[in-house]
Amino acid sequence: MIYLKLLKESINFALISIWANKLRTFLSLLGITIGIFAIISVFSVIDSLRSSISDSIQSLGDDVVYVHKWPWKMGNRDFPWWKYINRPLPSVKEFNLLEKRITKAKAMAFSASSTKKIQYQSNNIEGTSIIGASNEYNKVRLFNINSGRYFSYRESKNGKRVAIIGSTVAETLFNNISPIHKTIKVDNQKLTVIGVFEKEGTDMFNKSMDNAVLVPINFMKTWLDIKQQVLQPQILVKAKSSTEIDALKDEIRRNLRSIRGIKPKDEDNFALNQTSMITKNFVKIFGIIDWAGIIIGGFSILVGGFGIANIMFVSVKERTKLIGIQKSLGAKNFFILFQFIFESIFLSILGGILGLILVYILIYFANKMVDMEFVLDITNIIRGVMISFVVGLLAGFIPARSASRLNPVKAMNSNF
Repeated sequence: MIYLKLLKESINFALISIWANKLRTFLSLLGITIGIFAIISVFSVIDSLRSSISDSIQSLGDDVVYVHKWPWKMGNRDFPWWKYINRPLPSVKEFNLLEKRITKAKAMAFSASSTKKIQYQSNNIEGTSIIGASNEYNKVRLFNINSGRYFSYRESKNGKRVAIIGSTVAETLFNNISPIHKTIKVDNQKLTVIGVFEKEGTDMFNKSMDNAVLVPINFMKTWLDIKQQVLQPQILVKAKSSTEIDALKDEIRRNLRSIRGIKPKDEDNFALNQTSMITKNFVKIFGIIDWAGIIIGGFSILVGGFGIANIMFVSVKERTKLIGIQKSLGAKNFFILFQFIFESIFLSILGGILGLILVYILIYFANKMVDMEFVLDITNIIRGVMISFVVGLLAGFIPARSASRLNPVKAMNSNF
């Protein structure tokens, strides 16, 4: 009961102090508010980006090896492009040979892509991604079909003029009409629509199927030269559930070196990429941003902590006589100590809550303006409140300690 009474009195004193000194309190809490806003907004943005990137990487497949001419390296100033520029591109012939030799693969696909104009009657879209892929592409690249169906093996093998279109493409070209069995033109090539992808939304790598058209690779070969770098031909190999990704890479490397006739002492003239390469680079970037947010917010919180301490010292001075009376009536030192500490914590948490409200407002408007979902989750809310609690505890301890040690007689005779 005594602690509940102590808490009640501390909150009452804090509210009276805030109400009596509104401007002083506002200016003192501003540092805590800005600090919590800076730190939690950075954490929230980073967490949202991590989630978005994780979803994007999941669609690429963390158990998929991408056989490509170029290695995936981001932001590397020492990138030795001259070593890779003359490498041969992956070919359909190499894909067919690997498909027969690889034993640790659950599925394999060959793909190439370009951007073209697509048209249905008077409606058209410029710069649409046209992806040519072999039959097992749906087993390697995760996606769902909303209506219609995927290619049959015969359609893929024979290079039939069929296409699966993205949801955005379907909405733009066909409005409310079902696109199934309708004929579209892709760069003046006529294709029959047999399916529509389920809406995915924009991902971090711009690999969404919403604005894409998928066609059989054997049809694309008759229309475009897929041996060009600009079409980014690649072989995708998905590991069996019982196979380690490194074991799959070793098998691919061994067989592809044999197919290309690479001598034992010569380096690979191909790259085996996987999503972990992307993840490692983003972890470094996020680490830098995390520290930047912590440093910027930390300085604001430090200033806010001094502001809270200043309020508490003033509060001690203003209530010196009251402290003397309380001690003369038998109040223990710990009672006075906790009274002011509770008040300091209350003020700091109030500043933290204001900071969290500002973060929520920022996220609300960010979601309206940016095609990405930002979230203020419970973890960051708890983190903000706990930081405020610790700052209030540290900022209020010295003023509270000085108040608890006041001599009751001198305190009652004080001029304050």
